[in-house]
Amino acid sequence: MLLSSLAGPADSPDAVRVGAERISRAQLLEAASALAGRIVGANALAVHAEPSLTAVVAIVAGLLAGVPVVPVPPDAGEVERAHIRSDSGATLGVGVAGLESVPVDLSARAGTSLPEPAPQSTALILYTSGTTGPPKGVLLSRQALAADLDALAEAWAWTPDDLLVHGLPLFHVHGLVLGLLGPLRIGCRLIHTVRSRPEAYAAAAGSLYFGVPTVWSRVIDAPECARALRSARLLVSGSAPLPVPVFHRLTELTGAAPIERYGMTETLITLSTRVDGPREPGSVGLPLAGIQTRLRSDDGPVPADGESLGELQLRGPTLFSGYLNRPAETAASYSPDGWFATGDIACLDPSGAHRIVGRASVDLIKSGGFRIGAGEVEDALLAHPAVREAAVIGAPHADLGQQVVAYVVADTVAEAELIDFVAGRLSAHKRPRRIHFLDALPRNAMGKLRKRDLMDGRDPAG
Repeated sequence: MLLSSLAGPADSPDAVRVGAERISRAQLLEAASALAGRIVGANALAVHAEPSLTAVVAIVAGLLAGVPVVPVPPDAGEVERAHIRSDSGATLGVGVAGLESVPVDLSARAGTSLPEPAPQSTALILYTSGTTGPPKGVLLSRQALAADLDALAEAWAWTPDDLLVHGLPLFHVHGLVLGLLGPLRIGCRLIHTVRSRPEAYAAAAGSLYFGVPTVWSRVIDAPECARALRSARLLVSGSAPLPVPVFHRLTELTGAAPIERYGMTETLITLSTRVDGPREPGSVGLPLAGIQTRLRSDDGPVPADGESLGELQLRGPTLFSGYLNRPAETAASYSPDGWFATGDIACLDPSGAHRIVGRASVDLIKSGGFRIGAGEVEDALLAHPAVREAAVIGAPHADLGQQVVAYVVADTVAEAELIDFVAGRLSAHKRPRRIHFLDALPRNAMGKLRKRDLMDGRDPAG
């Protein structure tokens, strides 16, 4: 059973808390089962994925009924919502305009017993960000979700004794799969803070916390809140690289280094630092159980020397079943010998630990015959005390092919000073040729940099 803890004997009246709302696992099972009995046989169930018990019950009901759940971002515009409704084939919705509405009764106590759906059946249809066109529906099976959560439980020593705290969106892998389905499979309690405010994290007194770099940056800006997390067993960061200064400050304030992990919608979480392993800034650790990785460049296999860069390729039980109604794009995402090509550039050290440099399309810069990882230059810029945020891209250059260009949010500092600072820390060819100063970097809801926005307006200085 995917959500195995719902059928277990142990329970708590506040097994799941979302803001001020709370529910026990038994009550959740009964309310979700009652709804599941009304939606069996539907093509898909679209759910307005706001952080609420209504959304939680609806998501669980879809999984119990064997109906693919389609989370719809609360802030999605009408064009995006219409695309998701049409592309997913959803016939029923919870809080989603344009579909036959299914009411959710949180007080329902007459559950319906339904057979467990087949392991290979689709559990979730998650839509990608759509940076290269309309968002694509990613099909995630029940067995992929179960394999991933079990592997993370082993790597993080995640048990029913934990209290998980986070305020992440319920329409991404991080907040939905790990943050909601994880506790419902493993059996631990969950506090969803609705918003990821440092004060809410501090007051929750959890043992396990999830956050994205933006969250952890806000936590360290509230030192008393950060110190309140010293009793936590594990702080997990993901969805984007954690800046090195944030890693060190969070370690200093909480007394424990955070762990970082890596994944994609199509692969779920595949790499992570282990709870009992070394924790180094920038490292996303080792493959989870059942996952195999390799690095490939244009020249072939990449050595595990901690410096050479290549595209990360994967295979294992957590991979998606394909893109909905897009067989050609599904096939194109795999190498001829069956490895999923992530499009992310990484390096591998001799111990087997991985470092993600960034996306091949925007973070691998080929300048004057050198291959430069944007992340390395960003870390060097962030080491300067005046720099608060940094994004590096490759811009076209007549002689070099591409030149390193940086966008930074910083206190008063001269462009030449930052260029010299990077050149003094890295090889000279990795220094930015130009630096643009911004009030803020463009980010999405998960804190990921939208570098395409910078590339579209590549040279604001003209």
